[in-house]
Amino acid sequence: MAENEATGDDTPAGTPNIHMVNARTLRGLAHPLRLRLLNTLREFGPATASGLADRLGESSGATSYHLRQLASFGFVEDDPERGKGRERWWKAVHLGTAFDSTADFLRDPDPEIRGAMGVVMHEIAGLHTQELNTWLGTLHDWPEAWLRSSDLSDFKIRLTPELSLEMAEKIHDLIESYRDRVPEGTEGSAVVRTHLHVFPRPTTDQPAD
Repeated sequence: MAENEATGDDTPAGTPNIHMVNARTLRGLAHPLRLRLLNTLREFGPATASGLADRLGESSGATSYHLRQLASFGFVEDDPERGKGRERWWKAVHLGTAFDSTADFLRDPDPEIRGAMGVVMHEIAGLHTQELNTWLGTLHDWPEAWLRSSDLSDFKIRLTPELSLEMAEKIHDLIESYRDRVPEGTEGSAVVRTHLHVFPRPTTDQPAD
């Protein structure tokens, strides 16, 4: 998929509004607080720097600074419909973020790019863990129907790299097939988070290197 340094607006029509990260915008994203700010705006909608500071337990000075940094790289922007007077509201520009090839970033000859990718991946993994722990800690707050429809599974199968990629792409396509099937505000509905982790593990007959 072609990349756009500012906003990724060249995403083909009919696909979700996803920002395709490149080497430039990766540097702007590679900060734990910026990733948390962006994730919060995408999940909960527009907010002010002070509102985000309260939600995340940070100072408003820190959230304000990092929101401006995210804006300079095209990840967030002003929400003029909500701002009143000196109150500045921010909103996410895209529904999500994607990397055309994670391997290209992790094997880049520039150590700064490799380090930035490491920061992003570890922070995303931490956010996934936090979301899962929040769900497990609030199970009793949900109706039985949601308890029965939730899932916490892991699988172990032997694959080649090509088949692993094929499987991941098919899972992505399956999830996308459910997008927009339930209108916002539908009684009994909720936003469902689905995490996908696909990675190889060494076995007794196959050394890690």
